[in-house]
Amino acid sequence: MKDLSPSPLPFREGSLPISDFLEKLRSLKNLSTNTVIAYRTDLIQFFSFLSEHLGLGDLTGFDPEQVTTVEVRLFMGALIDRGVQQRSIARKLASVKSFYRYLHEGGHIKSSLFSALATPKYPRRVPGFLTEQQTEKLFDELLPATVHGFRKPEKNDLDESFIRERDRSLLELLYCSGLRISELIELRTEDLDLDGGYVKLTGKGRKQRIVPVGEQAVVALKKYFEVRRNFFRMKKEREVVLNVFVTKRGKKLYPVLVQRLTTKYLRSVTDQKKKNPHLLRHTFATHLLNGGADLSSVSEMLGHSNLSTTEIYTHVTFERLKEVYRKAHPKA
Repeated sequence: MKDLSPSPLPFREGSLPISDFLEKLRSLKNLSTNTVIAYRTDLIQFFSFLSEHLGLGDLTGFDPEQVTTVEVRLFMGALIDRGVQQRSIARKLASVKSFYRYLHEGGHIKSSLFSALATPKYPRRVPGFLTEQQTEKLFDELLPATVHGFRKPEKNDLDESFIRERDRSLLELLYCSGLRISELIELRTEDLDLDGGYVKLTGKGRKQRIVPVGEQAVVALKKYFEVRRNFFRMKKEREVVLNVFVTKRGKKLYPVLVQRLTTKYLRSVTDQKKKNPHLLRHTFATHLLNGGADLSSVSEMLGHSNLSTTEIYTHVTFERLKEVYRKAHPKA
């Protein structure tokens, strides 16, 4: 079985301008760092496979036009043998196809078999979401607001209060405004207008959008900011004002921590396999559509560049319509 783990480029940069291609993605297409990294990983896997399959060891001087459909199929087969999901395989092929298009347009090659090679299409998975009852349980039972009254809190109480109010406001914002995890982590205090009830977000491709913030999220965030001020004052540390959500040490949150705390709370309200921050984003979109919001407005709030990306959520709305039909129509 071929080892397709990411590795250093198996050739000198001059032979295949991958770095130039990635820089174009970053600057001209305004893609996020994570997306560019994914492209690089896909290309390294593909050309590392070619290097081993063709027995070249070093692809310096390699002519990319000599790649045939045989090598492409063998590459796909190696990915399948490793248990790579079909959607991931399709994405990797799309990355290679995009690179070959760049080579062709830049005059590095005269023709490309990828121009006539269709990327496999797979049906989109229906996203999981919380029911309204599960959402109520999450916030009303598992995450009630912490109140200390007028007594001076003990150290453990102070830590617990900070974490609890941070987590509650974080989850409220994910659900009320549908943020991506990257948007949540990078969110700054200047991007929040709690009096106006909105948040300014910078999403994929550095595209900015303004999304309403629900009343309960506003209340939770104001409480969190109050607790945070007291927390850092009691700790005799300077309060961090740059990022909205921080650790007890005042550092910016990191993805694994957000994933971990989200799973911690969601495991008590749902048996969904994936209990990640995106589940609350899916719930945000689903509940809006079930409540009668139009698709284009939801798409804009989610920061989708294509309306078809949002259409996956309409399955829930259709199920709701069928339920209304069954209850209301005499011959249902």
